[in-house]
Amino acid sequence: MTTMNIAYSPCPNDTFVFHAWAHGLVEGAPSLNVTYADIDITNKWAAKGEGPEVLKISYAALPYVLDEYALIPCGGALGRGCGPLVLTNGGSADPASLAGRTVAVPSDRSTAYMLFRLWAADNVPGGGASLNIIVMPFHEIMPAVRDGKIDAGLVIHEARFTYQNYGLTLMQDLGSWWEADTGLPIPLGAIIVKRSLDREAITNWVRASVEYAWAHPEASSEYIMCHAQEMSPDVAKQHIELYVNEFTRNLGEDGYGAIRALLGRAADEGLVPRIDPEKLL
Repeated sequence: MTTMNIAYSPCPNDTFVFHAWAHGLVEGAPSLNVTYADIDITNKWAAKGEGPEVLKISYAALPYVLDEYALIPCGGALGRGCGPLVLTNGGSADPASLAGRTVAVPSDRSTAYMLFRLWAADNVPGGGASLNIIVMPFHEIMPAVRDGKIDAGLVIHEARFTYQNYGLTLMQDLGSWWEADTGLPIPLGAIIVKRSLDREAITNWVRASVEYAWAHPEASSEYIMCHAQEMSPDVAKQHIELYVNEFTRNLGEDGYGAIRALLGRAADEGLVPRIDPEKLL
């Protein structure tokens, strides 16, 4: 195969990770035909079996695609201190105050939403059933909370560094909640490949791209900022430092344990189908 099709987001962590491979700097790897797409879009492509050979998806979408795709043990986003946030515009910090309220989420098939539902089941009277959930484009959520159009918002990525600019209040860091409850990191974004391909070779190419990124951190700067959606260089740097870590190199025992725990709990709540853990390997 001389060219491989891949889809990942324009977020700094993805462009940082895949810069080397996308620019022909990984020895022996095929050239990449890159499609930049929001993870909600790649989730749907993978679920329909319509996506390219390699995809970045949410771990929350993984149970729906494991027959067609295999998980790659590197290149994704999984870590500590990087969870989604539940934000309000002041008022009570008690999660019970959300009962019957409207909460905007950026996707209803994402790890962030899955974590929110698991947290709400334990902390909001009536759990998820008591909430009015609406899906809203990510960039519209914080202004909508600020302007009182919705009662709370679930936000991800760089909002961790910018929500104070909107005068918003942190009700819950779902990463902190998950880590305190389980002792495990948070599985956010997964790299998957079609099962018909050479998974070991693709794993090696992805890992080589990660290693190149760390060895030459400035090489990808122009590429990252070209796709960073009006993000400042400082925020892009914080974004990379948060989401690109040792789990990006190798999921390891803690990484796989976190994935099994998250998807197992979600299946218990009826949020996703139950998976065969062997299909993760």
